[in-house]
Amino acid sequence: MSLERLKRLLKEKEGIRLEFKEARIALPGNLFETICAMLNCDGGDIILGVNDNGTVLGVDHTKMETMVSNLVNLSNNPQKLDPPFILFPQTYDIDSKLLIHIQIPSSSQVHKTAGIVFNRSNDGDFRVTQPQQIAEIYNRKRTHYTEGIIYPGLRFEDFKADLFPKIRNLIRSNNPNHPWLALTDQQMLEKAGLWKRDINSTQEGYTLAAALLLGKDEVIQQLIPFFKIDALVRIEDTYRYDDREYIQTNLIEAYEQLMAFVGKHLPDKFYMEGDQRVSLRNIIFREVIANLIVHREYMNGHPCTFIIYSDRVETENASNPHGEGPLDPAHFAPFPKNPIIIKFFMQLGRVDELGSGILNVNRFIKEYADDGVPQFIEGNVFKMIIPVAREKIEGARDITNRLNDTVNDTVNDTVNDTVNDTVKQRMAKLILLLYKNPGLNSHELANKLGVSKITIKRDIQKLNKLVKFQGAPRTGGYFLTQELKEKMNLNA
Repeated sequence: MSLERLKRLLKEKEGIRLEFKEARIALPGNLFETICAMLNCDGGDIILGVNDNGTVLGVDHTKMETMVSNLVNLSNNPQKLDPPFILFPQTYDIDSKLLIHIQIPSSSQVHKTAGIVFNRSNDGDFRVTQPQQIAEIYNRKRTHYTEGIIYPGLRFEDFKADLFPKIRNLIRSNNPNHPWLALTDQQMLEKAGLWKRDINSTQEGYTLAAALLLGKDEVIQQLIPFFKIDALVRIEDTYRYDDREYIQTNLIEAYEQLMAFVGKHLPDKFYMEGDQRVSLRNIIFREVIANLIVHREYMNGHPCTFIIYSDRVETENASNPHGEGPLDPAHFAPFPKNPIIIKFFMQLGRVDELGSGILNVNRFIKEYADDGVPQFIEGNVFKMIIPVAREKIEGARDITNRLNDTVNDTVNDTVNDTVNDTVKQRMAKLILLLYKNPGLNSHELANKLGVSKITIKRDIQKLNKLVKFQGAPRTGGYFLTQELKEKMNLNA
Protein backbone atom coordinates (compact mmCIF):
# COMPACT_ATOMS: atom_id res chain seq x y z
CA MET A 1 0.00 0.00 0.00
CA SER A 2 1.26 3.46 -0.79
CA LEU A 3 1.95 5.95 1.99
CA GLU A 4 -0.61 8.27 0.36
CA ARG A 5 -3.38 5.68 0.73
CA LEU A 6 -2.41 5.05 4.36
CA LYS A 7 -2.67 8.78 5.11
CA ARG A 8 -6.06 8.85 3.38
CA LEU A 9 -7.29 5.94 5.54
CA LEU A 10 -6.15 7.73 8.69
CA LYS A 11 -8.51 10.61 7.83
CA GLU A 12 -11.51 8.26 7.59
CA LYS A 13 -13.70 6.94 10.39
CA GLU A 14 -13.77 3.31 11.45
CA GLY A 15 -16.30 1.22 9.57
CA ILE A 16 -17.05 -2.23 8.23
CA ARG A 17 -13.81 -2.20 6.14
CA LEU A 18 -11.54 -0.11 8.42
CA GLU A 19 -10.37 -0.71 12.00
CA PHE A 20 -7.88 1.22 14.18
CA LYS A 21 -6.21 -0.49 17.14
CA GLU A 22 -3.79 0.70 19.79
CA ALA A 23 -0.76 -1.56 19.88
CA ARG A 24 2.08 0.10 21.71
CA ILE A 25 4.13 -2.93 22.77
CA ALA A 26 2.13 -6.02 21.74
CA LEU A 27 -0.57 -7.27 19.40
CA PRO A 28 -4.07 -6.44 20.73
CA GLY A 29 -5.86 -9.35 22.37
CA ASN A 30 -8.88 -9.03 20.07
CA LEU A 31 -6.87 -8.55 16.86
CA PHE A 32 -7.64 -11.99 15.45
CA GLU A 33 -11.35 -11.52 16.09
CA THR A 34 -11.22 -8.57 13.68
CA ILE A 35 -9.01 -10.45 11.20
CA CYS A 36 -11.41 -13.41 11.28
CA ALA A 37 -14.47 -11.16 10.90
CA MET A 38 -13.01 -9.29 7.91
CA LEU A 39 -11.98 -12.54 6.20
CA ASN A 40 -15.56 -13.79 6.63
CA CYS A 41 -17.08 -10.53 5.40
CA ASP A 42 -15.81 -8.10 2.72
CA GLY A 43 -12.21 -7.72 3.88
CA GLY A 44 -10.70 -4.39 4.88
CA ASP A 45 -7.75 -2.63 6.49
CA ILE A 46 -6.45 -2.80 10.08
CA ILE A 47 -3.96 -0.16 11.25
CA LEU A 48 -2.07 -0.82 14.47
CA GLY A 49 -0.76 2.14 16.45
CA VAL A 50 -3.89 4.29 16.15
CA ASN A 51 -6.72 4.78 18.68
CA ASP A 52 -10.43 4.59 17.91
CA ASN A 53 -10.59 8.32 17.18
CA GLY A 54 -7.91 8.09 14.49
CA THR A 55 -5.15 9.64 16.61
CA VAL A 56 -1.74 8.26 15.65
CA LEU A 57 0.01 6.96 18.78
CA GLY A 58 2.60 4.74 17.16
CA VAL A 59 4.15 1.35 17.93
CA ASP A 60 7.26 0.97 20.11
CA HIS A 61 10.14 0.64 17.63
CA THR A 62 11.84 -1.98 19.82
CA LYS A 63 8.73 -4.21 19.60
CA MET A 64 7.90 -3.68 15.92
CA GLU A 65 9.87 -6.59 14.46
CA THR A 66 8.55 -9.05 17.05
CA MET A 67 4.95 -7.93 16.53
CA VAL A 68 5.19 -8.32 12.73
CA SER A 69 6.82 -11.75 13.07
CA ASN A 70 4.17 -12.89 15.57
CA LEU A 71 1.39 -11.68 13.28
CA VAL A 72 2.74 -13.65 10.30
CA ASN A 73 3.27 -16.82 12.35
CA LEU A 74 -0.08 -16.67 14.14
CA SER A 75 -1.99 -16.15 10.89
CA ASN A 76 -0.36 -19.37 9.68
CA ASN A 77 -1.29 -21.25 12.87
CA PRO A 78 -4.60 -23.19 12.73
CA GLN A 79 -4.88 -23.00 16.52
CA LYS A 80 -5.16 -19.22 16.17
CA LEU A 81 -6.83 -18.88 12.76
CA ASP A 82 -8.62 -21.86 11.25
CA PRO A 83 -8.16 -22.37 8.36
CA PRO A 84 -4.91 -20.36 8.30
CA PHE A 85 -4.62 -17.32 6.05
CA ILE A 86 -1.05 -16.03 6.07
CA LEU A 87 -0.91 -12.22 6.18
CA PHE A 88 1.64 -9.66 4.99
CA PRO A 89 1.78 -6.75 7.45
CA GLN A 90 3.55 -3.61 6.24
CA THR A 91 5.30 -1.03 8.43
CA TYR A 92 5.27 2.75 7.94
CA ASP A 93 6.80 5.80 9.56
CA ILE A 94 4.51 8.84 9.78
CA ASP A 95 5.96 11.87 11.54
CA SER A 96 8.44 9.63 13.39
CA LYS A 97 5.64 7.35 14.63
CA LEU A 98 5.62 3.71 13.47
CA LEU A 99 2.45 2.03 12.25
CA ILE A 100 1.61 -1.50 11.12
CA HIS A 101 -0.89 -1.92 8.28
CA ILE A 102 -2.65 -5.25 7.66
CA GLN A 103 -4.65 -5.65 4.48
CA ILE A 104 -7.35 -8.29 4.88
CA PRO A 105 -9.02 -9.68 1.75
CA SER A 106 -12.43 -11.29 1.73
CA SER A 107 -11.74 -15.02 1.91
CA SER A 108 -13.44 -17.78 -0.05
CA GLN A 109 -13.45 -19.88 3.14
CA VAL A 110 -15.16 -19.47 6.52
CA HIS A 111 -12.63 -18.82 9.30
CA LYS A 112 -12.65 -19.28 13.06
CA THR A 113 -10.46 -17.96 15.84
CA ALA A 114 -10.38 -19.81 19.16
CA GLY A 115 -13.03 -22.10 17.67
CA ILE A 116 -15.50 -19.24 17.10
CA VAL A 117 -16.74 -17.76 13.81
CA PHE A 118 -16.78 -13.94 13.71
CA ASN A 119 -18.48 -11.62 11.23
CA ARG A 120 -18.24 -7.90 10.65
CA SER A 121 -20.69 -5.00 10.82
CA ASN A 122 -20.39 -1.22 11.13
CA ASP A 123 -20.49 -1.69 14.91
CA GLY A 124 -17.45 -3.97 14.87
CA ASP A 125 -16.91 -7.71 15.22
CA PHE A 126 -19.61 -10.09 16.46
CA ARG A 127 -19.72 -13.79 17.23
CA VAL A 128 -21.69 -16.06 14.95
CA THR A 129 -22.97 -19.01 16.97
CA GLN A 130 -26.23 -20.06 15.36
CA PRO A 131 -25.77 -22.93 12.86
CA GLN A 132 -28.16 -21.24 10.43
CA GLN A 133 -26.09 -18.02 10.43
CA ILE A 134 -22.85 -19.96 9.88
CA ALA A 135 -24.50 -21.89 7.03
CA GLU A 136 -25.52 -18.58 5.42
CA ILE A 137 -21.88 -17.45 5.37
CA TYR A 138 -20.81 -20.79 3.84
CA ASN A 139 -23.51 -20.61 1.18
CA ARG A 140 -22.66 -17.01 0.27
CA LYS A 141 -19.01 -17.84 -0.18
CA ARG A 142 -19.68 -21.09 -2.05
CA THR A 143 -21.73 -19.31 -4.72
CA HIS A 144 -19.54 -16.20 -4.91
CA TYR A 145 -16.07 -17.77 -4.83
CA THR A 146 -15.98 -20.69 -7.24
CA GLU A 147 -12.24 -21.23 -6.67
CA GLY A 148 -13.27 -23.07 -3.51
CA ILE A 149 -15.28 -25.79 -5.29
CA ILE A 150 -14.17 -29.14 -3.85
CA TYR A 151 -13.30 -32.04 -6.17
CA PRO A 152 -13.16 -35.17 -3.96
CA GLY A 153 -11.66 -37.17 -6.82
CA LEU A 154 -8.71 -34.79 -7.25
CA ARG A 155 -5.50 -36.38 -5.94
CA PHE A 156 -2.02 -35.10 -5.14
CA GLU A 157 -0.77 -37.17 -8.08
CA ASP A 158 -2.85 -34.91 -10.39
CA PHE A 159 -0.46 -32.02 -9.72
CA LYS A 160 2.76 -31.34 -11.67
CA ALA A 161 5.56 -32.68 -9.48
CA ASP A 162 8.22 -30.43 -11.03
CA LEU A 163 6.32 -27.31 -9.96
CA PHE A 164 7.02 -27.83 -6.26
CA PRO A 165 10.81 -27.13 -6.38
CA LYS A 166 10.06 -24.02 -8.46
CA ILE A 167 7.42 -22.88 -5.95
CA ARG A 168 9.82 -23.35 -3.04
CA ASN A 169 12.58 -21.43 -4.83
CA LEU A 170 10.21 -18.52 -5.55
CA ILE A 171 8.97 -18.46 -1.95
CA ARG A 172 12.54 -18.64 -0.62
CA SER A 173 13.73 -15.78 -2.83
CA ASN A 174 10.78 -13.69 -1.64
CA ASN A 175 11.09 -14.64 2.05
CA PRO A 176 13.93 -16.98 3.19
CA ASN A 177 12.17 -17.52 6.55
CA HIS A 178 8.74 -18.28 5.15
CA PRO A 179 6.94 -20.80 7.43
CA TRP A 180 5.77 -22.89 4.45
CA LEU A 181 9.37 -23.86 3.63
CA ALA A 182 9.49 -26.21 6.63
CA LEU A 183 6.39 -28.12 5.46
CA THR A 184 5.98 -31.08 3.14
CA ASP A 185 4.36 -30.41 -0.24
CA GLN A 186 1.01 -31.78 0.96
CA GLN A 187 1.14 -29.73 4.18
CA MET A 188 1.97 -26.61 2.20
CA LEU A 189 -1.13 -27.06 0.04
CA GLU A 190 -3.29 -27.46 3.13
CA LYS A 191 -1.84 -24.30 4.71
CA ALA A 192 -2.42 -22.46 1.44
CA GLY A 193 -6.12 -23.29 1.61
CA LEU A 194 -5.99 -25.54 -1.46
CA TRP A 195 -7.46 -28.47 0.46
CA LYS A 196 -10.60 -27.94 2.52
CA ARG A 197 -13.56 -29.61 4.19
CA ASP A 198 -17.12 -28.35 3.75
CA ILE A 199 -18.95 -28.83 7.04
CA ASN A 200 -22.35 -28.57 5.33
CA SER A 201 -21.87 -31.21 2.64
CA THR A 202 -19.12 -33.16 4.52
CA GLN A 203 -17.14 -33.13 1.27
CA GLU A 204 -13.39 -32.74 1.57
CA GLY A 205 -10.52 -32.60 -0.88
CA TYR A 206 -8.49 -30.37 -3.14
CA THR A 207 -10.22 -27.38 -4.71
CA LEU A 208 -10.53 -25.77 -8.12
CA ALA A 209 -7.86 -23.28 -7.03
CA ALA A 210 -5.45 -26.18 -6.40
CA ALA A 211 -6.10 -27.62 -9.86
CA LEU A 212 -5.66 -24.25 -11.56
CA LEU A 213 -2.41 -23.44 -9.75
CA LEU A 214 -0.74 -26.85 -9.91
CA GLY A 215 -2.75 -29.26 -12.03
CA LYS A 216 -1.46 -31.22 -14.98
CA ASP A 217 -2.76 -29.81 -18.26
CA GLU A 218 -5.08 -32.74 -18.93
CA VAL A 219 -6.56 -32.47 -15.41
CA ILE A 220 -7.35 -28.77 -15.84
CA GLN A 221 -8.95 -29.44 -19.22
CA GLN A 222 -11.08 -32.20 -17.71
CA LEU A 223 -12.37 -29.87 -14.98
CA ILE A 224 -12.73 -26.75 -17.17
CA PRO A 225 -12.81 -27.71 -20.87
CA PHE A 226 -13.06 -24.08 -21.99
CA PHE A 227 -9.98 -22.95 -20.02
CA LYS A 228 -7.46 -21.03 -22.14
CA ILE A 229 -5.62 -17.73 -22.43
CA ASP A 230 -5.34 -16.43 -25.99
CA ALA A 231 -2.35 -14.10 -26.49
CA LEU A 232 -2.28 -12.32 -29.87
CA VAL A 233 -0.30 -9.69 -31.75
CA ARG A 234 -2.43 -7.60 -34.13
CA ILE A 235 -0.20 -4.92 -35.61
CA GLU A 236 0.13 -5.72 -39.30
CA ASP A 237 -2.74 -8.20 -39.62
CA THR A 238 -5.43 -6.54 -37.49
CA TYR A 239 -8.18 -8.98 -38.50
CA ARG A 240 -6.39 -12.21 -37.60
CA TYR A 241 -2.94 -11.99 -35.99
CA ASP A 242 0.79 -11.66 -36.60
CA ASP A 243 1.69 -14.03 -33.76
CA ARG A 244 -0.27 -16.14 -31.32
CA GLU A 245 0.33 -18.03 -28.07
CA TYR A 246 -2.46 -20.41 -27.05
CA ILE A 247 -2.00 -21.09 -23.32
CA GLN A 248 -3.74 -24.02 -21.63
CA THR A 249 -1.59 -24.82 -18.61
CA ASN A 250 -1.47 -24.16 -14.86
CA LEU A 251 -1.48 -20.54 -13.69
CA ILE A 252 2.14 -20.57 -12.48
CA GLU A 253 3.47 -21.51 -15.92
CA ALA A 254 0.78 -19.48 -17.71
CA TYR A 255 2.15 -16.38 -15.97
CA GLU A 256 5.66 -17.21 -17.22
CA GLN A 257 4.47 -17.87 -20.78
CA LEU A 258 2.60 -14.55 -20.92
CA MET A 259 5.64 -12.70 -19.59
CA ALA A 260 7.76 -14.36 -22.29
CA PHE A 261 5.18 -13.28 -24.91
CA VAL A 262 5.44 -9.70 -23.61
CA GLY A 263 9.24 -9.90 -23.72
CA LYS A 264 9.09 -11.07 -27.32
CA HIS A 265 6.76 -8.37 -28.64
CA LEU A 266 6.87 -5.31 -26.39
CA PRO A 267 9.78 -2.91 -25.91
CA ASP A 268 11.58 -2.38 -22.66
CA LYS A 269 12.50 0.96 -21.17
CA PHE A 270 14.82 1.19 -18.22
CA TYR A 271 14.08 3.66 -15.47
CA MET A 272 15.95 4.84 -12.40
CA GLU A 273 13.98 4.44 -9.17
CA GLY A 274 16.26 5.95 -6.57
CA ASP A 275 19.62 4.35 -7.29
CA GLN A 276 18.06 1.21 -8.80
CA ARG A 277 17.76 0.61 -12.56
CA VAL A 278 14.44 -1.12 -13.20
CA SER A 279 12.57 -2.44 -16.24
CA LEU A 280 9.35 -0.49 -16.78
CA ARG A 281 7.99 -3.18 -19.09
CA ASN A 282 8.41 -5.86 -16.44
CA ILE A 283 6.99 -3.69 -13.64
CA ILE A 284 3.88 -2.79 -15.66
CA PHE A 285 3.11 -6.09 -17.33
CA ARG A 286 3.82 -8.34 -14.36
CA GLU A 287 0.96 -6.43 -12.73
CA VAL A 288 -1.26 -6.62 -15.81
CA ILE A 289 -0.69 -10.36 -16.25
CA ALA A 290 -1.07 -11.16 -12.54
CA ASN A 291 -4.32 -9.17 -12.50
CA LEU A 292 -5.59 -11.02 -15.56
CA ILE A 293 -4.87 -14.40 -13.93
CA VAL A 294 -5.83 -13.96 -10.28
CA HIS A 295 -9.06 -11.99 -10.79
CA ARG A 296 -10.62 -14.18 -13.45
CA GLU A 297 -13.91 -16.03 -12.88
CA TYR A 298 -12.84 -19.48 -14.05
CA MET A 299 -16.29 -21.06 -14.17
CA ASN A 300 -17.34 -18.55 -16.83
CA GLY A 301 -16.60 -19.64 -20.40
CA HIS A 302 -15.91 -16.12 -21.72
CA PRO A 303 -12.52 -16.19 -23.54
CA CYS A 304 -9.57 -14.69 -21.69
CA THR A 305 -7.54 -12.58 -24.14
CA PHE A 306 -4.30 -10.60 -24.14
CA ILE A 307 -3.95 -8.63 -27.40
CA ILE A 308 -1.06 -6.39 -28.46
CA TYR A 309 -2.03 -3.64 -30.92
CA SER A 310 0.18 -0.97 -32.48
CA ASP A 311 -0.55 1.58 -29.74
CA ARG A 312 -2.01 -0.40 -26.81
CA VAL A 313 -2.48 -3.73 -25.08
CA GLU A 314 -6.04 -4.87 -24.36
CA THR A 315 -7.04 -7.67 -22.01
CA GLU A 316 -10.41 -9.23 -21.23
CA ASN A 317 -11.37 -11.81 -18.64
CA ALA A 318 -14.64 -12.96 -17.09
CA SER A 319 -15.18 -11.38 -13.69
CA ASN A 320 -17.35 -11.47 -10.61
CA PRO A 321 -17.77 -7.69 -10.32
CA HIS A 322 -18.24 -5.46 -7.30
CA GLY A 323 -19.50 -2.62 -9.50
CA GLU A 324 -19.73 -1.38 -13.06
CA GLY A 325 -17.71 1.04 -15.16
CA PRO A 326 -14.21 2.59 -15.08
CA LEU A 327 -12.19 2.34 -11.87
CA ASP A 328 -10.53 5.40 -10.36
CA PRO A 329 -7.05 4.28 -9.21
CA ALA A 330 -6.99 6.96 -6.53
CA HIS A 331 -10.23 5.94 -4.80
CA PHE A 332 -11.25 2.39 -5.71
CA ALA A 333 -11.70 -0.27 -3.02
CA PRO A 334 -10.06 -3.56 -4.08
CA PHE A 335 -12.07 -6.77 -3.79
CA PRO A 336 -10.45 -10.15 -4.55
CA LYS A 337 -12.14 -12.42 -7.07
CA ASN A 338 -10.04 -15.47 -6.06
CA PRO A 339 -8.59 -14.86 -2.57
CA ILE A 340 -6.82 -18.23 -2.30
CA ILE A 341 -5.15 -17.88 -5.72
CA ILE A 342 -4.14 -14.30 -4.88
CA LYS A 343 -2.69 -15.40 -1.55
CA PHE A 344 -0.64 -18.10 -3.28
CA PHE A 345 0.71 -15.62 -5.86
CA MET A 346 1.65 -13.27 -3.01
CA GLN A 347 3.82 -15.97 -1.43
CA LEU A 348 5.63 -16.35 -4.77
CA GLY A 349 6.28 -12.60 -4.97
CA ARG A 350 4.15 -12.21 -8.10
CA VAL A 351 1.53 -10.05 -6.38
CA ASP A 352 2.44 -7.42 -3.79
CA GLU A 353 -0.91 -6.75 -2.17
CA LEU A 354 -4.54 -6.43 -3.13
CA GLY A 355 -5.07 -3.43 -5.42
CA SER A 356 -1.35 -2.78 -5.95
CA GLY A 357 -1.49 -3.80 -9.62
CA ILE A 358 -3.73 -0.95 -10.75
CA LEU A 359 -1.80 1.54 -8.63
CA ASN A 360 1.61 0.45 -9.98
CA VAL A 361 0.47 0.45 -13.62
CA ASN A 362 -1.02 3.92 -13.18
CA ARG A 363 2.17 5.13 -11.51
CA PHE A 364 4.67 3.93 -14.13
CA ILE A 365 2.71 4.07 -17.40
CA LYS A 366 3.45 7.74 -18.10
CA GLU A 367 7.16 6.99 -18.20
CA TYR A 368 6.61 4.00 -20.46
CA ALA A 369 3.95 5.23 -22.87
CA ASP A 370 4.45 8.98 -23.33
CA ASP A 371 1.91 10.18 -20.74
CA GLY A 372 -0.64 7.55 -21.73
CA VAL A 373 -3.57 6.85 -19.40
CA PRO A 374 -4.51 3.22 -18.65
CA GLN A 375 -8.15 2.18 -18.35
CA PHE A 376 -9.57 -0.44 -15.97
CA ILE A 377 -13.22 -1.19 -16.65
CA GLU A 378 -15.20 -3.27 -14.15
CA GLY A 379 -18.10 -5.47 -15.21
CA ASN A 380 -19.03 -9.07 -15.92
CA VAL A 381 -16.06 -8.87 -18.30
CA PHE A 382 -13.14 -6.99 -16.76
CA LYS A 383 -11.17 -5.04 -19.35
CA MET A 384 -7.76 -3.36 -19.22
CA ILE A 385 -6.44 -0.99 -21.89
CA ILE A 386 -2.73 -0.25 -21.44
CA PRO A 387 -1.25 2.35 -23.82
CA VAL A 388 2.07 1.72 -25.55
CA ALA A 389 3.77 4.25 -27.87
CA ARG A 390 3.66 3.03 -31.49
CA GLU A 391 7.34 3.64 -32.15
CA LYS A 392 8.21 1.55 -29.10
CA ILE A 393 6.28 -1.41 -30.52
CA GLU A 394 8.07 -1.09 -33.84
CA GLY A 395 11.38 -0.74 -32.01
CA ALA A 396 10.65 -3.93 -30.09
CA ARG A 397 10.10 -5.82 -33.34
CA ASP A 398 13.48 -4.54 -34.60
CA ILE A 399 15.11 -5.67 -31.36
CA THR A 400 13.49 -9.09 -31.64
CA ASN A 401 14.76 -9.45 -35.22
CA ARG A 402 18.29 -8.45 -34.21
CA LEU A 403 18.26 -10.88 -31.28
CA ASN A 404 17.08 -13.69 -33.54
CA ASP A 405 19.85 -12.91 -36.02
CA THR A 406 22.47 -12.87 -33.25
CA VAL A 407 21.30 -16.19 -31.82
CA ASN A 408 21.11 -17.86 -35.23
CA ASP A 409 24.62 -16.68 -36.14
CA THR A 410 25.97 -17.83 -32.76
CA VAL A 411 24.42 -21.30 -33.12
CA ASN A 412 25.81 -21.65 -36.66
CA ASP A 413 29.28 -20.69 -35.43
CA THR A 414 29.12 -23.07 -32.45
CA VAL A 415 27.79 -26.36 -33.85
CA ASN A 416 29.37 -28.24 -36.72
CA ASP A 417 28.03 -28.40 -40.26
CA THR A 418 26.60 -31.90 -39.83
CA VAL A 419 23.76 -30.51 -37.68
CA ASN A 420 20.73 -29.89 -39.91
CA ASP A 421 18.76 -26.62 -40.07
CA THR A 422 15.77 -27.97 -38.12
CA VAL A 423 17.97 -28.82 -35.13
CA LYS A 424 19.73 -25.44 -35.34
CA GLN A 425 16.37 -23.67 -35.28
CA ARG A 426 15.39 -25.64 -32.19
CA MET A 427 18.69 -24.75 -30.51
CA ALA A 428 18.11 -21.08 -31.31
CA LYS A 429 14.64 -21.26 -29.70
CA LEU A 430 16.18 -22.94 -26.64
CA ILE A 431 18.69 -20.09 -26.24
CA LEU A 432 15.97 -17.45 -26.59
CA LEU A 433 13.89 -19.27 -23.97
CA LEU A 434 16.79 -19.22 -21.50
CA TYR A 435 17.49 -15.57 -22.31
CA LYS A 436 13.95 -14.64 -21.27
CA ASN A 437 13.46 -17.38 -18.62
CA PRO A 438 16.83 -18.22 -17.04
CA GLY A 439 16.95 -21.30 -14.83
CA LEU A 440 14.56 -23.57 -16.74
CA ASN A 441 15.29 -27.26 -16.29
CA SER A 442 15.35 -29.92 -19.01
CA HIS A 443 11.75 -30.99 -18.34
CA GLU A 444 10.47 -27.41 -18.66
CA LEU A 445 12.49 -26.83 -21.84
CA ALA A 446 11.18 -30.08 -23.31
CA ASN A 447 7.58 -29.07 -22.61
CA LYS A 448 7.98 -25.60 -24.10
CA LEU A 449 9.75 -26.85 -27.23
CA GLY A 450 7.59 -29.94 -27.66
CA VAL A 451 10.43 -32.47 -27.64
CA SER A 452 11.76 -35.13 -25.25
CA LYS A 453 14.15 -34.51 -22.35
CA ILE A 454 16.73 -36.68 -24.10
CA THR A 455 16.60 -34.35 -27.13
CA ILE A 456 17.06 -31.31 -24.88
CA LYS A 457 20.09 -32.83 -23.14
CA ARG A 458 21.58 -33.77 -26.50
CA ASP A 459 21.11 -30.21 -27.80
CA ILE A 460 22.61 -28.67 -24.65
CA GLN A 461 25.62 -30.96 -24.91
CA LYS A 462 26.30 -29.46 -28.35
CA LEU A 463 25.76 -25.96 -26.88
CA ASN A 464 28.03 -26.49 -23.86
CA LYS A 465 30.04 -23.37 -24.71
CA LEU A 466 26.88 -21.25 -24.54
CA VAL A 467 24.70 -22.92 -21.89
CA LYS A 468 25.69 -24.01 -18.36
CA PHE A 469 23.81 -25.89 -15.62
CA GLN A 470 23.74 -24.21 -12.19
CA GLY A 471 22.41 -25.43 -8.83
CA ALA A 472 21.60 -28.78 -7.27
CA PRO A 473 20.79 -31.67 -9.64
CA ARG A 474 17.10 -31.81 -8.65
CA THR A 475 16.32 -28.09 -8.28
CA GLY A 476 18.86 -26.35 -10.53
CA GLY A 477 18.48 -25.18 -14.12
CA TYR A 478 20.22 -23.97 -17.26
CA PHE A 479 21.63 -20.48 -17.78
CA LEU A 480 23.33 -18.70 -20.66
CA THR A 481 27.01 -17.93 -20.25
CA GLN A 482 27.87 -14.34 -19.37
CA GLU A 483 29.68 -13.90 -22.69
CA LEU A 484 26.58 -14.91 -24.67
CA LYS A 485 24.28 -12.68 -22.58
CA GLU A 486 26.53 -9.70 -23.15
CA LYS A 487 26.59 -10.41 -26.87
CA MET A 488 22.79 -10.62 -27.00
CA ASN A 489 22.31 -7.49 -24.88
CA LEU A 490 24.49 -5.52 -27.29
CA ASN A 491 22.11 -6.44 -30.07
CA ALA A 492 18.92 -5.76 -28.10
